[in-house]
Amino acid sequence: MKIVIVGGVAGGATAAARLRRLDENAEIIVFERSGFVSYANCGLPYYIGGVIEKKEELTLQTPESFRRRFNVDMRVRHEVTKINPERKTVYVTNLVTGESFEESYDKLILSPGARPVRPDFPGIESDKIFTLRTVEDTYKIKDYINANKPSSAVVVGGGFIGIEAAENLKGLGVDVTLVEAMNQLMAPFDYDIAAFIHAEVRRKGVNLVLGRKLQGFKPDGESLEVSIEDGLGIKADMVILAMGVSPDTAIAKDAGLKLGIKGSIVVNEHMQTSDPDIYAVGDAVQIKNFVTGKDALISLAGPANKQGRVAADNICGLNSSYNGGQGSSVIKIFSLTAASTGINERTAKSLGIECDKVILSPSSHAGYYPGGKVMTLKLVFEKGSYRILGAQIAGYDGVDKRIDVLATAIRAGMKAYELVELDLAYAPPYSSAKDPVNMAGFMAENIKNGIVKQWYYEDVDSLPMDGSVTLLDVRTHSEYARGHIEGFINIPVDSLRERISELDSSKPVYVICQSGVRSYIATRILMGRGFESYNFAGGFRFYDAVRNDKALAERSTLCGMDAN
Repeated sequence: MKIVIVGGVAGGATAAARLRRLDENAEIIVFERSGFVSYANCGLPYYIGGVIEKKEELTLQTPESFRRRFNVDMRVRHEVTKINPERKTVYVTNLVTGESFEESYDKLILSPGARPVRPDFPGIESDKIFTLRTVEDTYKIKDYINANKPSSAVVVGGGFIGIEAAENLKGLGVDVTLVEAMNQLMAPFDYDIAAFIHAEVRRKGVNLVLGRKLQGFKPDGESLEVSIEDGLGIKADMVILAMGVSPDTAIAKDAGLKLGIKGSIVVNEHMQTSDPDIYAVGDAVQIKNFVTGKDALISLAGPANKQGRVAADNICGLNSSYNGGQGSSVIKIFSLTAASTGINERTAKSLGIECDKVILSPSSHAGYYPGGKVMTLKLVFEKGSYRILGAQIAGYDGVDKRIDVLATAIRAGMKAYELVELDLAYAPPYSSAKDPVNMAGFMAENIKNGIVKQWYYEDVDSLPMDGSVTLLDVRTHSEYARGHIEGFINIPVDSLRERISELDSSKPVYVICQSGVRSYIATRILMGRGFESYNFAGGFRFYDAVRNDKALAERSTLCGMDAN
């Protein structure tokens, strides 16, 4: 059997290695248009910043090492320009010599990846404007920085690559402005959790411009002027475009393969295209979202590698399936770690899914052991069924392991309240006896059992101020004095029983504390005395972070530039 693979990075390289492990006699040829195979896209910004020091550390294999270990004919700088499904051949151009030739196949795997979005803006042809997708892109940016020593840069795009590029440029001493057309960074997160990301980015000195679209570029002496909506112009010595990617599927379209979202290749659960002898994997394919069951594009390395394995299995006669992705991801943002899995609240509501949430601010490990750091965890679940829809966490330690537990819980079909049953490892330096994941489960269980009712950040501005409800802050007097929501009276939780006669039991009570723990205790005291009471999800710390971020965004709109 002869298998041709188009693309030798994540999905293609994985498929080639798996094919060889399953079939020692197959002829396997990989055509990769760049000069590198099996490289880590996610590591590219860190080479620019000098965190990864050696070029060779960016590639897991070279064409030669791959050939030695797997006996795979790995041909770099070869571009497949056309597929002929009837003849079962591909047309290939050697990008070094210019030679073109036709190669036959029994089975074909397409792993062409995606191209960075590079809109046709005025001035886009400048040699000071870069994209960051391949190893060659990385070397080009690094060489430009070494040669020109830029003092300022604009990064356009607030996703993974944009934030990582901004962080690494900042680490080189470059004055960085990060521009994002949405009103927040990191689309997988809800705005409220993204507020913690914004705070970290600002705290590290990056100029943040949110909610404004890029309009073009024009020369300004030795620099560029980057034109943004609302007449804003930002001078920069270089620009990195990280505005997302689009599936690179021109040859699939020309071959008549069925296409889906944004021109992606439609595949079944076996990664088989509309042509039974052609498979496709990676960023170029349309898959199912595991949580919603709807068609989706998920451009992440983990899914691409799994899909490559599934395609190879089926070509070799194994009945292997890819059952969808849930977008589990984690990102380092200076000192902060942010992670998500599943869908966020915004997406759930846009799909008409009735959902609820719990928001908590646990410590990364036992409070009595030194060095614990607070994280913010948001768990989103379906009302009624308590099916976990997704989770988001922002913090400084222990974030990654909690998101992995929650990602596993989603894949296992667990209910939110069933998280209480997870038997998770505990020792004071690593966790608490009640792990944050368990705590999220306890909170969901309390909601299910009617032990607590919640109110939310989005309810704050609509709270009645006519005296028909009681607004109660149960933090200490000093905490209250440092900042509180207008209209809230202050009775510390430890004084509540003695002072409960000061409250009108005929009025609903909306309670808040710093993290949600003391206010929960207060609601139980109040409910035990016949009050109708509601606990604020997330606590004042959460409220303050989101409100401050919104205030900065509003001020930047008025001033024409984000305040840091």
